[in-house]
Amino acid sequence: MYDNMVDVLIYLFENYMSGEAMPPQEHGELEEELTSAGFTNNEVAQALTWLDDLAQRMEHSDDRPHDHGAMRIYTTAEETKLDLEARGLLLFLEQNGILDPLSRELVIDRAIAIEQAAVSMDELKWVVLLVLMNRPGQEDAFTQMEELIYGDEPAYLH
Repeated sequence: MYDNMVDVLIYLFENYMSGEAMPPQEHGELEEELTSAGFTNNEVAQALTWLDDLAQRMEHSDDRPHDHGAMRIYTTAEETKLDLEARGLLLFLEQNGILDPLSRELVIDRAIAIEQAAVSMDELKWVVLLVLMNRPGQEDAFTQMEELIYGDEPAYLH
């Protein structure tokens, strides 16, 4: 029914992150709900691990200001996972104040952690949204990204 673990993340966001409903408190109950919704055990495990890793990275993130004038050079592995269009989106988001350098690095880290050969533009947008949702003080950026995901207009012009 679903393609990959990013679909699990989208399901969790759309069903629980709005604040209207709370996810099951027991880890096993959440896993059972997700498998009942059509996700495989592997997809569920990957998504929950991905979220746990994001939370851990958020705890250990460095909130010191970063040089906004620095240029980001991508590794070969990052270029393989994030094609030119995806890297262009990240640059656009950073230039427009939606991503700061720390958020960009967290997005790249979480995109690389997705266990597939490449990350699509839609998947990358969701990764950005989930990272911003977990960063205190990024509420405006989160709202802008949410509008990019749910809006009908293209994310950026070429």
